[in-house]
Amino acid sequence: MNHARAAAPANPDEERIAQAAAQWIVRLSADDPAERRAAGAGFEAWKRVDPRHAAVAARMEGFIDQTRSLSGDGTSSPARAALASALDARAPGRGKPGSPGRRAAGLLVLAAALALPAALALRGPPSQWGADLRTATGEQREQVLDDGSRLTLGSGTAVNTRWSSDLRELELLDGEILVDVARDAARPFVVETAHGRIRALGTRFIVRREEHATLLTMIESRTAVQAGADTNELTVEAGERVRLSARGVERLGEVEPRATQNAFQARRLMVQDRPLPEVLDEIARHRRGLVRYEPADLESIRVSAVLPLDDTDRALQLLVDNFPGLRVRTLTPWVVLVDAAP
Repeated sequence: MNHARAAAPANPDEERIAQAAAQWIVRLSADDPAERRAAGAGFEAWKRVDPRHAAVAARMEGFIDQTRSLSGDGTSSPARAALASALDARAPGRGKPGSPGRRAAGLLVLAAALALPAALALRGPPSQWGADLRTATGEQREQVLDDGSRLTLGSGTAVNTRWSSDLRELELLDGEILVDVARDAARPFVVETAHGRIRALGTRFIVRREEHATLLTMIESRTAVQAGADTNELTVEAGERVRLSARGVERLGEVEPRATQNAFQARRLMVQDRPLPEVLDEIARHRRGLVRYEPADLESIRVSAVLPLDDTDRALQLLVDNFPGLRVRTLTPWVVLVDAAP
């Protein structure tokens, strides 16, 4: 079975918005001028209904521009260029270009091509859309919090903040954060996820939220952690890494604190003798679109490397350069296939 990784799956609402937007774009390329005008008015009204509609429409325009530039088409309208490309492609037994059957097939091709990036633009469940702090896939930024603490948000991260007179609390909904805690003896600093609670006893640590677990990496000083409903706290020291999950708190071994922090801030992936599918999963977290592969075919390839997560094309190329039996194919800017070379 093919394995596809994106920053997060689209839910039914996201797919519905993406499909609706794609259909509007297709209608804007109708042959009948009156139909185009009506579609334009309807499309503008649809975008005003919900901010997500307008966001997807903007992403689609950018995607069409990318498609046109890749194909070298110099026509003035990106939508028309994409549509013409879909309609003019010849396939044996499918009718002549411009025929009603061929045109319908072309519209479906265009709608599918548009809907994919639109769905990807809406990744993440609705609870994350309104998060207090958020980064897009491939983005990293630093935020100074109200108490002076510094928060670095990694790719595809969503965080809620809850500040009161006696508590400072972050809720990590998705992604990864580097926390540098400002001292405030009167207000404990806590990070919560679906898998547990981390209470700062010092200054600096990294928290990563995954689907079934949360990873904590201590950079400096200590934290007290508890998993799920367990009220017992475990102290984690600098240079240690633990996993919080339904199974409790598991110690994963030691890390080099300074190198780990530097790699996070420089957006570098450091791996030592890790299976290739695990490396591809991490690259996919930082890349817009899908990275598809068959895990069983690549599991035997072990990787030791430092890879640039701020340039995932280069990271994939470095893997190909170091593993001649590996093949990476970019079907579109949104879909990459990785497999063993024939």
